[in-house]
Amino acid sequence: MASSSKAFNDTRGDKIFNICNFILMSVILIITLYPFLNVLAISLNDSTDTVRGGIYLWPREFTLENYKTIFNYSSLITGFKITIYRTVLGTVLGLISASMLAYTLSRPDFKSRKFVSTFLALTMYFSGGLVPTYMLMRHLDLIGTFWIYILPGIVSAFNVFIIRSFIDGLPYALQESAKLDGANDFTIYYKVILPLCKPVLATIALFLAVGQWNSWFDTYLYNGNKAHLTTLQYELMKILQSTNQGARMTNANDMANMMAQVSPESIKMAITIVVTVPILIIYPFLQRYFVDGMTLGAVKA
Repeated sequence: MASSSKAFNDTRGDKIFNICNFILMSVILIITLYPFLNVLAISLNDSTDTVRGGIYLWPREFTLENYKTIFNYSSLITGFKITIYRTVLGTVLGLISASMLAYTLSRPDFKSRKFVSTFLALTMYFSGGLVPTYMLMRHLDLIGTFWIYILPGIVSAFNVFIIRSFIDGLPYALQESAKLDGANDFTIYYKVILPLCKPVLATIALFLAVGQWNSWFDTYLYNGNKAHLTTLQYELMKILQSTNQGARMTNANDMANMMAQVSPESIKMAITIVVTVPILIIYPFLQRYFVDGMTLGAVKA
């Protein structure tokens, strides 16, 4: 009888816990999603109606004109293409360079391992500053070129250390076995190490892709006057500044025409959705590897 009563109390306690947990998670979900849903609702609402305000989770007068208008803005199309190019190329080259260096540093027979690791660690804490960096880019003739987006950040000490810590946790016997079978270092790296490093590589790939996609300051600093090298986030920044502060636009005619058709609020929200959605689409495909990579990297570090 006592056992039955205890089981009933446990079941009742579990139900109360599940209800409270569901309510709490629902509140957190609403708080998390509300800003994005609000932006989406305003971007899909008629621009003249948006001025009235009072739009929360659902557009009052549904329309796609806001998106049609911003895609007629020529600099936005150029920025979209350049951002895709730099994201894909920067992610691929960043993964290759970081993983190759991490593999080298993970080798016990690499004599300069400690020196190179210390040198890389110092770069995480000290830098030359903005002006020396700008002068270096100028002397390297990278300013005004597409490669200014790729080469300066192709090797990240942080990414190298994360991948190295993951490789250090792999059985070294796998590399020794491959050597006995006649494999050279490149073959071991390509056919043994990389397949086993999928979780951590997916994690780093997400870091690199998000960083490249969201970057705008390098465009502002090095290619601000190069319309053919503009990026999506830089165009978003210019539009936000123009609607909030009246800042001067590089393509003033396009902006004037755009503002004549829709309200500034609609423009801001529509472009915000355009620059956000691609990353949101990519993340679910990398989520499983991302979680595994972060967990294993933390344990093995």
